[in-house]
Amino acid sequence: MIPSRRHFLHLAAGAAALPAAPRIVWAQAPSAPAILSPTGKLRVALIASNPVLVTRGTDGSLSGVSVSVARTLAARLGAPIELKPYDNPLRYNESLASDDWDIGLAARDPSRAEYLAFSVTFMEVDNGYVARAGATPTTAEEVDRAGVKIAVAQGSAPHTVLTRLIKNAEIIQVPGGFEPAREALATGKADVYGENLHLAHRIADALPAGARVLPGRFNVVQMAIGVRKRAASALPTVDELVNGMRSDGSVEKAIAEAGLRGVRVPN
Repeated sequence: MIPSRRHFLHLAAGAAALPAAPRIVWAQAPSAPAILSPTGKLRVALIASNPVLVTRGTDGSLSGVSVSVARTLAARLGAPIELKPYDNPLRYNESLASDDWDIGLAARDPSRAEYLAFSVTFMEVDNGYVARAGATPTTAEEVDRAGVKIAVAQGSAPHTVLTRLIKNAEIIQVPGGFEPAREALATGKADVYGENLHLAHRIADALPAGARVLPGRFNVVQMAIGVRKRAASALPTVDELVNGMRSDGSVEKAIAEAGLRGVRVPN
């Protein structure tokens, strides 16, 4: 049967009575700069006591590998940078629960993973021991013995590792940085100090004759950019930057300019 004109008019009227389809509004995803620097500037946390990461000039200015990487990221994001140095690893760790900074350049430490998501590694650092004159251990493998006292910077990546590894020696926590380490060994408070090998050599040079860096190492620390968990979606941008700086020689150049030992760009 061929539909009548009246039938077509009835269908058209029914269609007109249907509610209009809702208009879909697509939300625009926030950009990496907005995610990483929500205040309009990139606030960067640094551990100022670690010379592998930060070099402090006589005028108080900050430079070094971590500062170079941070400045490059800020330029990539088109954001002004604000450096927030912390005196030692413990102070840095205490700041993790705050909202005082956006990214931190430090060790990829599992104890910090509650607050941070980590980029790919931009630098690897060997950890070993510097021993005072007369200390019994002659290699890194001989340190974990009863009666040996190991000083380490409280809250640092070496502290985390040694707490897990050491079974027989005694661990003594001291503030991070050159002077507390030198003092712990010079006064006999500790027999060895566990630290990155660059700082270990500096400490040995400042102690009386007989102090030495022990052969061997107990760990390799991976330095990375830690971003707040809320900004984890921007990690691809951060990783792209770090990989670019590794491949174009920028990180290697910063390492050479800082005169670092026991440090390298990962393969």
